[in-house]
Amino acid sequence: MSAEVDQVDIPGSEGWIGVLPNHAPLMTTLAPGMLMIKDGSGEKRFFVRGGFAEISPAGLTVLAEEAMPAEELNAEKIAQSVKDAEEDLADADTDDKKLDAQQSLDRLKELQAAL
Repeated sequence: MSAEVDQVDIPGSEGWIGVLPNHAPLMTTLAPGMLMIKDGSGEKRFFVRGGFAEISPAGLTVLAEEAMPAEELNAEKIAQSVKDAEEDLADADTDDKKLDAQQSLDRLKELQAAL
């Protein structure tokens, strides 16, 4: 997305950062959470995970490993996916399968917490 907006709130690894026009230069890694974009028409929210944000007086650049519009998230489906992932973890019979299942479960719980 490229747009002129009033404010962007990003989940930085050291805490929330509110970015307004002419913000001082800053670079941070992203924590899993909701990125919120505010402009004259309201607020848009995106779940982000991984990546970083670069802030300068000229603007903000966010490069996220994963970004998903909040309206595409469904709490019931995510809760069911968490249950399924917990079952997969319990059923895993090798270290590789356990690691994959744990990572999947961790990602889903981050998504669930962001909602």
